[in-house]
Amino acid sequence: MLQADCSGVYVLKLVGEVRLNACSTIDVAIDTISENLNFRSLIVDLTETIHLDSTTLGMLAKLAVKAKEKSHFLPSIVSTNPDVTRVIESMGFDSVFLITREPIENESELLEMPQSPLQEEEMRQTVLKAHKVLMDINESNCTKFRDLVDALEGNDVVTFKAG
Repeated sequence: MLQADCSGVYVLKLVGEVRLNACSTIDVAIDTISENLNFRSLIVDLTETIHLDSTTLGMLAKLAVKAKEKSHFLPSIVSTNPDVTRVIESMGFDSVFLITREPIENESELLEMPQSPLQEEEMRQTVLKAHKVLMDINESNCTKFRDLVDALEGNDVVTFKAG
């Protein structure tokens, strides 16, 4: 995952297969945006993304909600991969992001974001929170993820594997 910040405009670029192990990095971005008094907007670049798991989608939705709270504008998401675009649209991301299919031109300022590993309980909480955010976006997501959320809230045995 790469990032850039220019005068309160954040760009996050997700590359390759983005799964649960990237969620702590997205959480850091959420905290950074929340704490930055100069935050103006957010662009999530998915032009080199080939897969997003549902937890990552939930974290991106949470990021979008936080960005909108801070700036009162919808953040942007750039997706040139038709498969990724289909997934984000099926999750209702068009209600929390402006979706564009045109790639970002200048990526020279993007820097690698450090990743921090999550312990199993932190991972469970991250998965739970991410899926609750997805469920809040639309009724279809509520149906898709209800069983998982119920299992996580009931402390059913759910095993997580990063990667």
